[in-house]
This record gives sequence, structure tokens and C-alpha cells, in this order.
Amino acid sequence: MPLKIICVVGARPNFMKMAPILAAMAARPDDFSPLLVHTGQHYDERMSKTFFEQLGLPRPDIDLGVGSGSHAQQTAKVMMAFEEVCLTHKPDRVLVVGDVNSTLAATLVGTKMGIPVAHVEAGLRARDMSMPEELNRLCTDAICDLLFTTDALAGENLRAEGVAEGRIKLVGNVMIDTLIKHREIASKRPLLHDLGLAGRDYAVLTLHRPATVDDRAMLEPLLRKLHTIAADIPIVFPIHPRTRARIEGFGLDDLLNKTAAVSGIHVTEPMGYLDFLCLTMNARAVLTDSGGLQEETTVLGVPCLTLRDNTERPITCTEGTNVLVGRDPELLGREFARLMAEGGAVGRIPPLWDGKAAERIAEVLAPT
Repeated sequence: MPLKIICVVGARPNFMKMAPILAAMAARPDDFSPLLVHTGQHYDERMSKTFFEQLGLPRPDIDLGVGSGSHAQQTAKVMMAFEEVCLTHKPDRVLVVGDVNSTLAATLVGTKMGIPVAHVEAGLRARDMSMPEELNRLCTDAICDLLFTTDALAGENLRAEGVAEGRIKLVGNVMIDTLIKHREIASKRPLLHDLGLAGRDYAVLTLHRPATVDDRAMLEPLLRKLHTIAADIPIVFPIHPRTRARIEGFGLDDLLNKTAAVSGIHVTEPMGYLDFLCLTMNARAVLTDSGGLQEETTVLGVPCLTLRDNTERPITCTEGTNVLVGRDPELLGREFARLMAEGGAVGRIPPLWDGKAAERIAEVLAPT
């Protein structure tokens, strides 16, 4: 009898992580009967629906449609709705990915109901308790029975927290599975031609974390410094909806509304996975406060300057192409100038980031 596993996604990065796992399960129909649940934590059409289409994910079996809200409201709504799903479908296991509110909510429900829960991307730690994601990671890992890690450093974190060795499974990085699978098709997208950047050097910018965009005293000088950088190299900025809302709320619209010809910053709407991969893989550099993008640039060999004081993915700094520059615009400017002059660090791809992590996960989960 195949194992009935409820696979939970809620936010855009979850889709990239779950797609290869579902494909690995589909290749073993005698072992698995997955049920895909989308909590609806991210519900923007561009940031959700297109990801299912481009990544080849099946349409969700269940869409909880929880939408936005405070952290407490969102987590509570997912828990209430997900409990009904578990009561109705009686799964053998729940599988969660990443570190969003949906990850923690589904883990709490499953564990309280006596359903084993496995966490993909376990053990990542930023040592920053002001980050909601850090709380989600810690709480999720504390109560899951299986913890799938991306690298050796994550395993060390879990052991230091007293996690039994048998619960830790080093499998590699499922998000890299998705990147490797789609890299060739992404390279053929017409995006750079459409943006007028084909054959030109450019940088990519993403900003969305509260610590970066919710404080005007931080955001305004950062945007002004980016305009200075863009005078030398175009910057493509696919803007996150909450970032646009903050910029408009702070009355900083003029820093976005200048034409690219004047400012050098090309502001676009959020992109689908394939277009954004095309954009990233051809960039001279990436400036970001994202987590997953630090990993993708490491595999792509693209220099990455991370606008954060810490990272839960330190292997991208010790082995990859990532450099933490904090939230100091002046330091960003200096590091970017150094990068342009020196060409950026040459990193290496961490072990097991080889496109086969999902297959290893399926092997662990398969009934014996």
C-alpha cells in the first residue's frame, strides 16, 4: 500500500523545493500517494500560479486560501484549515519545506495529531531571533521526526541542539534540483532581449525582508546608493509587492519612477521562475536580501552581495560566491566597486548539490 503523504506549500520558494520531490514520488507510484496542499499564504497570481505551471507541479489537490494577515493570524488560519485536511484524509505522513508560517503551522498540526512530519531544508540557522523565519525553523525542527539537511553545517546545528543522529538525513539541496532541471530552458527565454540587456553587463536586485524594507531610515539611503551604482551598470529590480507598498507608503516613489534611461534601474513586476532564472544566470552580480538566491548564485557561479547582517546559509559564503555586506549602503557601494574591479569570488558547489536531492528524500521516505 503506497504511503499517503500530504505535501505542504505556502510561499513561492516552497514551490521550487516541492516540485522535484513530487516528481521523485511520481516515479515510485508503488511507494507513494502524495496529496499536494497549497495553503495560499502567497496568493498573488504572478507569484503562485505561474510557478505551478512553469515548474510542472500538479495543480494542488487542496487550496486552503488563507491569504495574508499577521504572523499569528496566518499561522492560526493555516492550522485550523490544515487540521480539517488531516482529519479528512488521514495521511501516513506530512512533508513540509522551508521556513514560512505554513511550514510551522502544518508541523504543529501534524505532530499534535500523532502524524509523523518530515522537514526539508532543516537545520539552517541565522542566529537571529528577530527573524520570523528563524523561529519557524527552530520550532519546526524541534518536533519533526525526520530532518532533511542541505549541507553538513546544518547537520552540525541540529546536533548542537541535541537532535538524535537518526533523525538527521543529509540529502542535498532540492532547490538546486529545480535549477539544474530548468537551466537550459531558462537560457532560451527572450527576457534579456525584451529588456534591452542582451549582450550587456547588468546586476539583479531583490528586496523583500522586513528588516530591509520596513524602515525608511534604512530603505531610503539604500535606494539612493543603488541609483549611484546603477549609473555605472544597469540594475534590474523585479519588485516584490510588499516592497512596492513600503516604498509608496514612505513617499519614496520618485526613487522608482525615474526612467531606466535616467536612473539605470529597470523596475519590473515579479517574474516567473524561468524568466528570473534567465535573469540571474546571465547577471554580472546579484544584490539581495533573499535566502534561496544565495544558494542559486553559488551554483550558477554568479557573485552575490547579501544585504543582511547574517545568513542561515553560511556555506554560500565559505564555499560559494556569497558575501555578506550588512545593511550599510556605503559598505554595499565599496563591496560592489571591489567586485566590479576584481570580478568576484570564485566559489565551488557544495557536496550533494547535484540535482538528485529529491531522489534521496524519496529513498528515505519509501516504505521498507
